[in-house]
Amino acid sequence: MKHLITTLLFMTFFLVSKAQEVGSTAFDIILRGLLSHTINEVSVQDVKGKTEILFVDAREENEYKVSHIKDAVFVGYDNLDLSDLERVDRSKEVVVYCSVGYRSEKVAEKLLEMGFSNVSNLYGGLFEWKNQEQVIVNLKNEPTEKIHAFNKVWEIWLKKGEKVY
Repeated sequence: MKHLITTLLFMTFFLVSKAQEVGSTAFDIILRGLLSHTINEVSVQDVKGKTEILFVDAREENEYKVSHIKDAVFVGYDNLDLSDLERVDRSKEVVVYCSVGYRSEKVAEKLLEMGFSNVSNLYGGLFEWKNQEQVIVNLKNEPTEKIHAFNKVWEIWLKKGEKVY
């Protein structure tokens, strides 16, 4: 058992260290293992340019303050607060995102429990959004290149923008 765990840890480290870009085979392998895939997943290409989507940010407040998708509703994760969504039409198209997709998947599950019927998880999260050269904004609603990279392990998936912590 110890050998199996060591092998799995080595393989994970190898895949992460050899990753070239979000959307790579290594990234897909990591996300396949990380996510439970209980929520519909959408790509940046599926949602870019759509104005009727409600984006929900499932990162921590310090991450959101650095940058986020324009008009995204902040709900957090560790201190999840869904009260800003209580009056939202439950049939509205909602796309939840975080850095890469794990936290947003968990928040999206909670939205389904609240009765939302059209909820998706942004595959690759805000990192993929930025890597696909989509606009992110700061708290003044101004475009920015700064993006919170979560930590030194996960920053490997962020190829565009200025990484901050």
